[in-house]
Amino acid sequence: MKGPLFYSKILLFGEYGIIKDSKGLSIPYNFYNGALKSSDSLSGQHLKSNQNLNRFAAYLKDLAVEKPNLVTFDFGALEKDIQEGMYFDSSIPQGYGVGSSGALVAAIYEKYAKEKITVLESLTREKLLSLKIIFGEMESFFHGKSSGLDPLNSYLSLPILINSKDHIEAAGIPSQATNGKGAVFLLDSGIVGETAPMVNIFMENMKQEGFRQMLKNKFVKHTDACVDDFLKGDVKSLFGNIKQLSHVVLDNFKPMIPKQFHKLWKEGIDTNAYYLKLCGSGGGGYILGFTEDLEKAQKALKNYKLEVVYNF
Repeated sequence: MKGPLFYSKILLFGEYGIIKDSKGLSIPYNFYNGALKSSDSLSGQHLKSNQNLNRFAAYLKDLAVEKPNLVTFDFGALEKDIQEGMYFDSSIPQGYGVGSSGALVAAIYEKYAKEKITVLESLTREKLLSLKIIFGEMESFFHGKSSGLDPLNSYLSLPILINSKDHIEAAGIPSQATNGKGAVFLLDSGIVGETAPMVNIFMENMKQEGFRQMLKNKFVKHTDACVDDFLKGDVKSLFGNIKQLSHVVLDNFKPMIPKQFHKLWKEGIDTNAYYLKLCGSGGGGYILGFTEDLEKAQKALKNYKLEVVYNF
């Protein structure tokens, strides 16, 4: 057995902000992917994945009882396949903010959900929202709380524009300039990040009036502007807003930035060689970088591994 491939994703803009209704923009990242497979002799990571699927199936059974109108699965087939050695074979790094659990959720929904919404249908706003809610409940097994965006992106393999919590749509993004000097890149922090603790820190901070004001007046404002600029292809305005956003994150989201990257983060802002921002919840994994001159950024970051995601 081998299921279809589901890709990783990158949330270009909107981390944390989308919890508080900022805009967001998420794109598929085809460099990493995962698929359901099975083997009659499991060991190592594949055995671990199989055991994890077993726990996930039990969680989905409870979910089907609690919320019968949300989604139902063919549990007979799912449990039989798990018993026969099914696992999720994935190249997507875990704890790196590129949607490893999202791809798994999408794969399980695609194969076992009854009366599922398919990619081939005309995807109305209502259908996209239904999928996002279903995926959010499914992915909560992994993170405690999920927006459902990662699986949605993986399932559809389309860029997703989040206008607000209740208004999402598939988006057309400007095509890449293959010979462009500017780029969006991933910088490997070399540390595995955990989503739940980072979200907990954020939720604690949200209890403070000052933090809430900063989020609304600075973080969400610049995030929304970045999304608009990116979709319009206004690179000059985009980099002005990314610089501001990078600054706001450094000043207010320090626990989410691994300590050894605080200096590097500030150097980017001071020299304008690159600007860094969180990729996912932070705490490790990848850091997202933006530069108007990739060569300049590569020189400044020569001690780090960069993966280019998008060219301007």
